[in-house]
Amino acid sequence: MKHSTLTLSVFRLISLACLGLACAPIHAEKADSTKETIIEAGYGESDGKTSVRRLSKGVSLVRGTLNVKAENAVVTEAPNGDQFVVLTAGSNRKVTFRQKRDGGPDLWVDGEADRAEYNQSTEIVKFISKAKVRYLEGKRVTQEQEGEYLSYDSKNDVFIGTNSTTGQHVEGSGTLKIILQPKPEKQAN
Repeated sequence: MKHSTLTLSVFRLISLACLGLACAPIHAEKADSTKETIIEAGYGESDGKTSVRRLSKGVSLVRGTLNVKAENAVVTEAPNGDQFVVLTAGSNRKVTFRQKRDGGPDLWVDGEADRAEYNQSTEIVKFISKAKVRYLEGKRVTQEQEGEYLSYDSKNDVFIGTNSTTGQHVEGSGTLKIILQPKPEKQAN
């Protein structure tokens, strides 16, 4: 397994998923793109014939302030080089991420779901099953989305949230929840 190819493949999926996750015009810290990427997993395999890479037994990716954890990751590469990544959680666990945002000294975005998917060709990230995304200023939550399905299309700047893991609204299956906190009042000098 080529370490640099595996690192680049897994990083593309996970980092783009997290960067694309921002369901509002909030941007990940630009300095992270110049940092080294550290990926750890208990097990990894790469099949050159099928262009599928699998990581398991606890996957961790750290690049600057970006921190992603999942039990398993599967990266499938298309003939044109585009990648499709699926991150899954173990039993009683979640796929989690946290990253600092530009725009202030203590701005963060974090979230969790049972499954996360990223399609490089469409630039759509999906958080599936018990998904939650939070925007923070320090420890104060400023915005939060919860649903069975949260997705963000970064090409078209479109956020979708639904009450079912299929991405379609299902009558009687609950609701999507979005919480927007009031902005603090500016103090007069």
